[in-house]
Amino acid sequence: MHVSTLALTDFRSYEQVELELEPGVSALVGPNGQGKTNLVEAVGYVATLGSHRVATDLALVRAGAPRAVVRVRASRAGRSTLVELEINPGRANRAQVNRAPVRRARDVLGILRTVLFAPEDLALVKGDPEGRRRFLDELGVQVSPRMAGVLADHDRVLRQRNALLKTAGGARRGSGGTADLRTLDVWDSRLAQIGAQVLAMRVSLVDQLRPHVAAAYQQVSDGQGAAVLGYRSSLVGSVEEPDGAAPDVPHLGDTPELLEAQLLEAMSRLRGREIDRGVSLVGPHRDELVLTLGGLPAKGYASHGESWSYALALRLASFELLTHGSGDDAIAGWAEGSEPVLILDDVFAELDVRRRDRLAHLVAGAEQVLVTAAVAQDVPEQLAGARYDVMGGQVTRVR
Repeated sequence: MHVSTLALTDFRSYEQVELELEPGVSALVGPNGQGKTNLVEAVGYVATLGSHRVATDLALVRAGAPRAVVRVRASRAGRSTLVELEINPGRANRAQVNRAPVRRARDVLGILRTVLFAPEDLALVKGDPEGRRRFLDELGVQVSPRMAGVLADHDRVLRQRNALLKTAGGARRGSGGTADLRTLDVWDSRLAQIGAQVLAMRVSLVDQLRPHVAAAYQQVSDGQGAAVLGYRSSLVGSVEEPDGAAPDVPHLGDTPELLEAQLLEAMSRLRGREIDRGVSLVGPHRDELVLTLGGLPAKGYASHGESWSYALALRLASFELLTHGSGDDAIAGWAEGSEPVLILDDVFAELDVRRRDRLAHLVAGAEQVLVTAAVAQDVPEQLAGARYDVMGGQVTRVR
């Protein structure tokens, strides 16, 4: 799979720009602040409907413009699909596929798949659990686009349940009695049902990623340490168990139905504490992707270089999973078995020479690699290919 055309209107710093791209390596070179990352950010946005730089769409629209439009033509095995996204901050985004409107913007997910390396990836190892959960969820959506709707429903139901718990807690403290919680059972049931799907997805992803992460870390780090991926659920020894003891449920269920039952039981058991604190204390939103290196937690123990190697291993493992795995949606079948587009956003400037060369060697054979760099010397020789100079909102092909 590769992107053959990228066209932007009022996206970030670009009033209008269009690039014709080819398979292989394309390097976007120019000083910082000239718009290199904006270009690859737009490609990643079509694949994920999100940015690796900001949490909301507002910053993606050029100052003074009412909306932004991103057009990408993705090509695979002689077929091409045109995806157009209209980004409307504060309103619903709109999308078209091959000039035909689709019902929801998320219906385009699965047409283009990308794996993006960026300096922000270091936070996957050194940052908070939320970033690691987001990593799994974003990968899960690329594997199975229908999960975008499941995750959106989970966030919505969780917010509503938390609001009810907070209201109930306030009523209990104010009256000294028991609040009316007749509707809480309904929200418990809904959250357990959706949460079980999210949990099952994540556990499956971790199982599939584990051998790829171990192998990629060995390749990037030259065999220095064993990287092991795990998943810690709030159902079986969570942050809510300060002594580390497991609660009544010792093992995760191996089907969504069993997980749903376990979540319901845990919500019932923790209801009093949840009302007191006004938050939901069990579920995927409390879980953790566990990264260990040499038997120790990577966060806090891994050196800067080791942390970078681990972050790169997570992305390389994602590439392997998306290439050789399969989705369960009809739209995902179009991309099944094809390589995602690799995006390396200003990564090489962050790496030492050894890791830079190893990463370049590992990705050089990918069908399409988009690289951004401040100077041409930052692009390793193994990634020689087409070059585009980016300066002052203009993109010029050099070779």
